[in-house]
Amino acid sequence: MDSLENSSSHDVPHPRKPVLNKYAFAAALLASATSILLGYGECFFNYMYILSSLSDMNGNILFLDIGVMSGAIIFIKENIHISTIEVEILVGSLNVCSLFGSLLAGKTSDLIGRRLTIVLAASTFLVGAVLMGFAPSYPFLMTGRVIAGVGVGYSLMIAPVYTTELSPATSRGFLTSLPELFITLGILFGYLSNYFLAGLPNRINWRIMVGIAGAPAAAIGLGVLAMPESPRWLVMKGRYGEAKRIIQKISHTMEEAESRFQEIKMAASRLDSENSSQFSGKGVWKELLLTPSPSLRRILIAAVGINFFMQASGNDAVVYYSPQVFKAAGIHHKRHLFGITVIMGLSKTFFVLVSALFLDRFGRRPLLLLGTLGMIFSLVGLGLGSKFLAENNSKPTWAIVLSIIAVCAFLSFFSIGIGPITWVYSSEIFPMKYRAQGTSVAISVNRLVSGGVAMSFLTIANKITFARVFFILAGIMTMATIFFYFLLPETKGKTLEEIEGLFEDRPSDVEN
Repeated sequence: MDSLENSSSHDVPHPRKPVLNKYAFAAALLASATSILLGYGECFFNYMYILSSLSDMNGNILFLDIGVMSGAIIFIKENIHISTIEVEILVGSLNVCSLFGSLLAGKTSDLIGRRLTIVLAASTFLVGAVLMGFAPSYPFLMTGRVIAGVGVGYSLMIAPVYTTELSPATSRGFLTSLPELFITLGILFGYLSNYFLAGLPNRINWRIMVGIAGAPAAAIGLGVLAMPESPRWLVMKGRYGEAKRIIQKISHTMEEAESRFQEIKMAASRLDSENSSQFSGKGVWKELLLTPSPSLRRILIAAVGINFFMQASGNDAVVYYSPQVFKAAGIHHKRHLFGITVIMGLSKTFFVLVSALFLDRFGRRPLLLLGTLGMIFSLVGLGLGSKFLAENNSKPTWAIVLSIIAVCAFLSFFSIGIGPITWVYSSEIFPMKYRAQGTSVAISVNRLVSGGVAMSFLTIANKITFARVFFILAGIMTMATIFFYFLLPETKGKTLEEIEGLFEDRPSDVEN
C-alpha cells in the first residue's frame, strides 16, 4: 500500500526511519483483538466436546478430566439436561454460524464500511455471550451460541481486511498476522479463566466462563469507534478528503502520503461496474464465482486453497489427541495436565509472534513452506508414535517421547507458517473491488472445513485409528506444500495495487 516505501527500498534507507507507524499499529491491534473471541469460544466448547467424547488408545470412549472443566460440564448436563449429542451440536454450531457470518461480512463491509462492521461483529458477540451467561435452558444457550458464532464470523473476515487496507507495505505482514496471535491468546485466556473460576459454585462458574467473553467484546466495540475508517473504502465511496487525512496519519511523510493516495485513487478509478461514489459491492459475487477473469480466478483459487489447507492440516486433530499422549506418558493429575496445556499455549503464542516479526523480512513463501514441511514430518512422527502406543500395552518410552515431540513440533510449525500467514495472504491478494467479498468466501471455506474436522475427527479416528488419520493428514499437507509452491507468489514488500499484477494474465491466457 505504500509506494514510496516500496520504491525507496532500492535506495539507501534512513537508519532512524521508523518501520512501524504507531497510528496504524494501534488501529490494527484493536481490530485484530476481535479474534480473541474465537479463541476463547472454541477453547470452552471444544474442550466440552473432548471431555465428553474422547477415546483412549484402544478406541474405547472415556471421560477425561482435563484441567478443571469437569465440574462445569457435569452441572450443565445435569441441571440444564444437555446430552452428549447436544454438546456436539454446540461445538459445531460455532463453525456453522461463523461461516454465515463470514459470508455476510463481505457485503456488509462494502455497504457500511470496515470500521462499523467491526463494531457490528463485537456487538453481536456481546449479545451472544450475555445470552449464554444467563441461559436458563438449552434453547437459550444454543441461541446465544448461534448469535456469538455469527459475530465470530464477522470478526474473522473483517479484521484482516481492515488491517491490510490500513497497513504500509513494509509492515503489512506483521500487522495482518495479529488475528492469529489473538486467537491463540483467546485460547490461553480460556484455559486460565476455566482454571481460576472452577473453584466457584457449579451453579455460577460456567456462566461466568462463557459470559466473561462479553467484556472484551464491549471494550473492542467502543474502542473501534475511535479508529479511522479504511482509506481504500473511503476512496471507493468517493470520500477523497477523509481518505487523504487518514493516509497522512498512517504515513511517515507528506510525500509518502500523497504517493499512496494517488496510487489508491488510480486503482479505484478502474472500478468499471459502478460509479466509485456509489460503490456498494453490487455484482461482485457474480464476477467472483461465475464470470471471473483468469487472474481473478487464480487469486480466488489461491485464497480458498490456503484457507482450506489451514484447517485440513489437522491442527484441531492434534490438539484433540494431545491429552492422550500426555496420559500415556503417565501425566494424570489434572493440575499437571493443565500446566502442560498452558505451556503449549504459551509456546504456540511465541511462535505466532516469531512468524509475525519475520514475515516482512523473509517473506510469506519461505515461512509458509518451512511450516508445511515441518508439519509433514511432525504428523508422520505422531502417526508412528500413536501406532506403537495403540498396539503395545507396555507403552514404549520411545513412542511416548516421539509423540510428545511430534505434538509440540507440529503446533510450532503450524504457528510459524500456515496459521498466521493464511490471514495475511488471503486478505492482501484480492483487488480493491473484490477484497471484502473475496476474503469472505475464502474464510467461509476455512470455517466449513474447521467444522468438518471438529465434528468428524474423533469418529473417524475411532474407526481407522489415530495413526492412520495422522498419516492421511501428512499426505494432505504434502499436497498443500505442492499447491503453495506452484500457485502462491511472494507478496512481501509489495503494495496492494502491485500484488494485483502478480496474478495478471500471462501470454498463454491472452492467446486462449
